[in-house]
Amino acid sequence: MPAKQSTYRRHLNSSVDLETTYEATRAGFVSLALEKNYRATPFIAEARALQEAVSHAANPSDLVKIKGIENGLLTAAGLSDKAITHLQSEDKVNAVKELIKNFLDPAGAKFVEELVFRFLLTRGDTLGGSMRNIGGILAQRKLTRAVISTLKISGTRYFWQDIKSQNWFEIDDDLNIELSVRGLYWQNGRKHRTLIYNLTVPLVKNNVDLCLFNSTPANLDEKEAETYIALGELKGGIDPAGADEHWKTAKTALDRIRKAFIRVKQEPYIFFIGAAIEKKMAKEIWDELQNGTLSNAANLNDENQVASISSWLCNL
Repeated sequence: MPAKQSTYRRHLNSSVDLETTYEATRAGFVSLALEKNYRATPFIAEARALQEAVSHAANPSDLVKIKGIENGLLTAAGLSDKAITHLQSEDKVNAVKELIKNFLDPAGAKFVEELVFRFLLTRGDTLGGSMRNIGGILAQRKLTRAVISTLKISGTRYFWQDIKSQNWFEIDDDLNIELSVRGLYWQNGRKHRTLIYNLTVPLVKNNVDLCLFNSTPANLDEKEAETYIALGELKGGIDPAGADEHWKTAKTALDRIRKAFIRVKQEPYIFFIGAAIEKKMAKEIWDELQNGTLSNAANLNDENQVASISSWLCNL
């Protein structure tokens, strides 16, 4: 399926259109900061609850007598939720004793503050871990909303797959479903289309960010190469310093996809969507679009480009 020049030219006139602007970079960092604050809210609430629960303790030794704060004490001792589940009761007791001996007793009258600070320090590590792939998560949400919007304005009936249960549901109220979508299904005329995120493609033997199939969800067989219509990489990281690395990773993945399908004489559409696209990277993407190596591409920060590539996906 060779790329048609008009496909990407609906939203791109040159490599310059792919470049991420300073304003988009700034807005991206703000979005990440807001998401980080949003994700930190439960941890702040937990810290306040812990502070209230221990506020009447006369000294650190009294903490072990207070019911309902065991996990809070273990967190303050530096243990993650995962680590806590693997510890025996004796280990937990020893961890709290070490916390009191080494940190809370030396803090004197300010032991409650010390406890809360150490609790938040551990929770901060948890938050940092959850933020590592937040760019990709936000990118997926944005693209999902754009695809859904394209389907809605065309009056196309569609279904979505829940990432946790793996069950498929028909849309009644699609408010915020992009927060938990793993896949979408619709019909383009009489053609069945299923879009799946983050799928390990057997033929490629690696994870692919986006896979569009010529199949219903019930009949989908990811081992059948001929059912793949399009495969793409989605890079949501906004930091310009990491742009080249994101593109190198994506380009390697896309080349691997292309070669794997060529070996079985299949040529699905190959596309790329990125948030941080620098000048040199934009030129490389543009060259691949012009020579047909890439079928389509878009800058995630440009609403028109995202809408255009979403329309392209929905109409393949």
